[in-house]
Amino acid sequence: MKIIKTPTAMSDLASSWRRRGLTIGFVPTMGALHQGHASLIRRARAENDRVTASVFVNPAQFGPKEDFLRYPRPFAADCALAAQEGADAVFHPEPADVYPRGSSTFVEVAGLSGLLCGAFRPGHFRGVATVVLKLLNIVQPDRAYFGEKDYQQLVVIKSMARDLALPVRVVGCPTVRESDGLAMSSRNAYLSPAQRLWAPRLHEALAWGARSSRVSLVAAVRKRILGIPGASIDYVSLVDPDTLAPAPAPKAQAVRRGLRLLAAVRIGRARLIDNVIVS
Repeated sequence: MKIIKTPTAMSDLASSWRRRGLTIGFVPTMGALHQGHASLIRRARAENDRVTASVFVNPAQFGPKEDFLRYPRPFAADCALAAQEGADAVFHPEPADVYPRGSSTFVEVAGLSGLLCGAFRPGHFRGVATVVLKLLNIVQPDRAYFGEKDYQQLVVIKSMARDLALPVRVVGCPTVRESDGLAMSSRNAYLSPAQRLWAPRLHEALAWGARSSRVSLVAAVRKRILGIPGASIDYVSLVDPDTLAPAPAPKAQAVRRGLRLLAAVRIGRARLIDNVIVS
């Protein structure tokens, strides 16, 4: 497996693959890889001739009071996992290479970026959309893979790719969970041992809500989440899966199938996000 440090070297490698008629799968990450990322690399490996994963902690998607400096960066372990799962290259650029001095162009997906997590993290999805577009231009993939755990991110990137006519297929992949149901996330490391025991109750509450036929589904799920010791809620929302618009309140004891039930919850230093399909 090759470790590529500069955008020029990555573009040259991708161009050499494309000249040979090889398809490219791409898994963008911020590192601190876990089995959720591994599942994306495996999917890319199964569907493409060559696979690249990026490891880049993107400063543009962190707010001034967020965890950019303390975000975990175990690069050697990340490379070992990527190689184990079949990646052909890891792209690991420096911030100055991704955002050269004088950079003043950003990408914003209007509407979608200000909802849900965007309301609590201003500018976050502008940073996400900008870096993903840059990475796609550098890596030139046929397919790019994103986990459904970050569901709003997936919808934002799909919308950007469609609106800008990018020649890439954005592939959403199922959330990978710990054995107790907690969605795998690099930020789970911020949980204390006691908080780690309570954290799976977030998914339990969402899964219960997804099976419920209550008109007051969101309120009932919020009540369950607030029963988690130390939990505070940023949002719980039932939304259209494509537009993220809040679902209208049902007029009968039923909720339309296929909606997404999303939540962002803070437990101690950890901000946990999760979502489920209403079934």
